[in-house]
Amino acid sequence: MSACLPAGATESAHTERAHPPHSPPPGRSRRFRVAGADLSAAVAVFLIALPLSLGIALATGAPLQAGLVAAAVGGLVAGRLGGSPLQVSGPAAGLTVVTADLIHQYGWRTTCAVTVLAGLAQLGLACLRVARAALAVSPAIVHGMLAGIGVTIAVAQAHIVLGGEPQSSVPDNLRALPAQLARLDPAALAVSVLTLAVLLLWPRMPGRAGHLLRRMPAALVAVAGATAVAAAAGLVLPVVDLPSWHSHALAGLPDGPVLGLVAAVLTTTLVCSVQSLLGATAVDKLAAARPGAPSPVRSDLDRELLGQGAANVVSGTLGGLPVAGVAVRSTANVHAGAVSRNATIIHGVLVVAAALVLVPLLELIPLAALAALVMAVGLRMVSLHHIRTVTRHREVLVYAVTALGVISLGVLEGVALGIAVAVGVALHRLTRTRITHEEESGVHHVHVRGQLTFLAVPRLSRALHLVPQGTDAVVSLNGSFMDHAAYETLQDWQNTHTARGGTVEITGRRSGVRIAEPGALSTEPAHDGESGTTGDCRCRPWTAWRNHQCERPSPAPDTGDRPDTTRTSADAHRPADPGTPARGHAPGGRQLVRGLSTFQRRTAPLVRGELARLAREGQQPSQLFLTCADSRVVTSMITSSGPGDLFVVRNVGSLVPPPGAESGDDSVAAAIEYAVDVLAVRSITVCGHSGCGAMQALLGSRPGSPAVTPLGRWLRHGGPSLERLRDPGAPAPRLAGRAPADDVEQLCLTNVVQQLEHLRAHESVARALEKGTLELHGVYFHVGEAQAYLLAEQEEERVFDRVREVDLAV
Repeated sequence: MSACLPAGATESAHTERAHPPHSPPPGRSRRFRVAGADLSAAVAVFLIALPLSLGIALATGAPLQAGLVAAAVGGLVAGRLGGSPLQVSGPAAGLTVVTADLIHQYGWRTTCAVTVLAGLAQLGLACLRVARAALAVSPAIVHGMLAGIGVTIAVAQAHIVLGGEPQSSVPDNLRALPAQLARLDPAALAVSVLTLAVLLLWPRMPGRAGHLLRRMPAALVAVAGATAVAAAAGLVLPVVDLPSWHSHALAGLPDGPVLGLVAAVLTTTLVCSVQSLLGATAVDKLAAARPGAPSPVRSDLDRELLGQGAANVVSGTLGGLPVAGVAVRSTANVHAGAVSRNATIIHGVLVVAAALVLVPLLELIPLAALAALVMAVGLRMVSLHHIRTVTRHREVLVYAVTALGVISLGVLEGVALGIAVAVGVALHRLTRTRITHEEESGVHHVHVRGQLTFLAVPRLSRALHLVPQGTDAVVSLNGSFMDHAAYETLQDWQNTHTARGGTVEITGRRSGVRIAEPGALSTEPAHDGESGTTGDCRCRPWTAWRNHQCERPSPAPDTGDRPDTTRTSADAHRPADPGTPARGHAPGGRQLVRGLSTFQRRTAPLVRGELARLAREGQQPSQLFLTCADSRVVTSMITSSGPGDLFVVRNVGSLVPPPGAESGDDSVAAAIEYAVDVLAVRSITVCGHSGCGAMQALLGSRPGSPAVTPLGRWLRHGGPSLERLRDPGAPAPRLAGRAPADDVEQLCLTNVVQQLEHLRAHESVARALEKGTLELHGVYFHVGEAQAYLLAEQEEERVFDRVREVDLAV
């Protein structure tokens, strides 16, 4: 089994032993230790799993011991081998319909064999490392499948609640329901109603006493209470019957038509795998949302699939139900404070102990109480939250078709119908493109909503030809895909329209998102200010400020030509004003307003969700980035970072005053202390750049001259860099193997090295470096080359090496 374990899983297992994400690091002793939180969580999950396992086994028509076997194996095998430490596996309600159909068609021993084969299929998929491919299934299909299974369970268990026997399918159960109501068993109905009432009211008990009582699982209290009432009242009801383990049926050789067995194995594999993998991702979110909890490592889905496969092989071999991740138990495990996989394993041990010791107590439970419990679980699988979500995303048709298909035809058929409808809806959306034309204040707007494919070319061409020649036009593309035919049509019209004196601006819904061939679409003709000829304004749609240098020059004198009216995106909705200065030279107030307006319209909708999360959780940057205040150095662009990634400190010259420096300004030292001691950043980067004005000022300063201005007093902290530059015994930094181009560049490089030494002198930095929790980096950014260089120590020389993709992948 370990031979086919994915490489990531092996590494994950090793990492978990060295730095477990959900448990404290082990000490030197090899003695097995259990955290108190794991023990209490295991007890809580066990109390939930015991009645549920019996109820699910009852709903499938399997021997009741099969539910206990699956619960124990899910805890011990899947809990030990799986890649989601906090997920609890066992017999899942989502597999009830599948298993019941298998038992009805092929018998119990063949059903166990199908479980074993499904487990082997899961092991094969884990070896192929395709676990994440299962997440490509539309959530509407998954939720629709679970809703259909929930309705099927609830309708079937309604017969047992009324004192009868369920039929084999939902239509049969619905047809038999009136007759069952006519001959209902009052005792069974009373026990079932009591069970449902406790399940509903127990979590809502008010007051301090209610808060204490709610710690007991509602499922356990409901079943135990119904059992006690039935026993006290002397009600004669069918109860749990657990035959001796000596007569427990194990797996046998598959017996049945090959195609039917293959379909059964595929269905079991699909449902088990998708439910377990989706459950693992949900558990990751629950664990990350716990207040005060450490940031957990995301589940290894390939390893989780391997653990589920191994559990199904063992469960099927021992005569247990199919195993999958169970949302109810996993949620309880996380909320109970579990910190490692020990909670899941201990819960499995408790199930084994109960199956061996508590048989006399378990045989007192009325079947009506278990049926009511399972019926409540089935009804909860029809989630109103999921229905609202799929409705908001316009996928309610996929959800409804999948649910109805599962209810009327079966799980595999219903999922197949859902996939077919999802593909049809996707194709419909791809071909459904809305194109409109309107004129506003002399500017013609063509709005394209949807994807631009060859099917929409005729409508696009008609809308574009409604724009009169020589006018200003704005084409708004509200989509993320454009095929070659649509691109050619739009490009040909743009070239023709601009050649006849018009202007064209092509905008997208998302700034920075490439649509087809963006370089060509955003390359707009502009007049050369000197020659009067037409040249190219090479503005690329990769930043919100891309048009700062796309200026609108004045028309060439005495030519009669129309002046170029190419406008920035901020001017897209008003006519060109030849007297308005270019954006790059606009008055400061106007440029500020334009920038804020562009941010609110284009960028804010894209980052609002992430900024809202950061506002809730607070900042957790991974590095302190200390660089110059030069306006050409854009830290987010150089480091490809976003909100919350960098704690940035900027000052003139990228200077780090050494501790105790008499500068009268502790702002840099305060930022360093806050970043290291409070934010716990893992690295500090000092970034210099080419053409630094502060370094030029240092080179031009006279030694010993008094500093009388604030700038002069601040630049005194660059004095050690200047001394280091002029020291003939100090090795000079090199740039990618070559000598610096001039004294300014050499001082810029030397200054980065010197400021790193100043950093090491700060107490908080030195302490973190000694602990190994902090790294220091030096970076030099060449503005003209748009190239970043990273400081490296090579044979006692400090060399700034060019940063390439291979460096970033290390």
